[in-house]
Amino acid sequence: MGDLENQVHDFNPGVKRSGLFWTIPMSTDHFHSNIPAGHSRFHARHQRMPDYHDFFNAVAPGGPSEPGHVSYDVRWTANGARQRLRDAAFGFRGRFTPCDTRISFRVSDDAGEVVYHSLDDGQITVGGVIGHERNGVFF
Repeated sequence: MGDLENQVHDFNPGVKRSGLFWTIPMSTDHFHSNIPAGHSRFHARHQRMPDYHDFFNAVAPGGPSEPGHVSYDVRWTANGARQRLRDAAFGFRGRFTPCDTRISFRVSDDAGEVVYHSLDDGQITVGGVIGHERNGVFF
C-alpha cells in the first residue's frame, strides 16, 4: 500500500449504505466477448467517477468528493490452451483460457487540471483468463 498520508486523489464510486464498496452496475453495452475466438473486451467512456482525494475520506460515511470522469478499455487475448477447473466441495466449475490482458485508461478531476492516463499502448497485466464458469456455494 502506498503512502496514504500524502495521497491527493482517490477515484472510486464510493461506499453504499449496504456496505457494498467500489462497485457499480454496468450495462451489457460495455462488455463484448467471443470466447471461442479467444478475445473479450470491457470498456467505458467518460463515466462519472468521484474523486474522494484520499482513502480515509473515501471510506468515511458521507465523505466529500469532487466530480470526476474515467474512460477505460480492457482487452483480453487468448495465449494458451483452454483448461477445466472443478471444485466439487463448493460446486464450482469452469473452462478458462489464459490471456494477455491490456488496460488503457484516462481519469480526470473535473474541479482541476488533474489527468492521469496509461501509456499510449496500455498497461500490461501479469496475467488474465477468459472463460465460462458455474458458481457453487459462496465461501
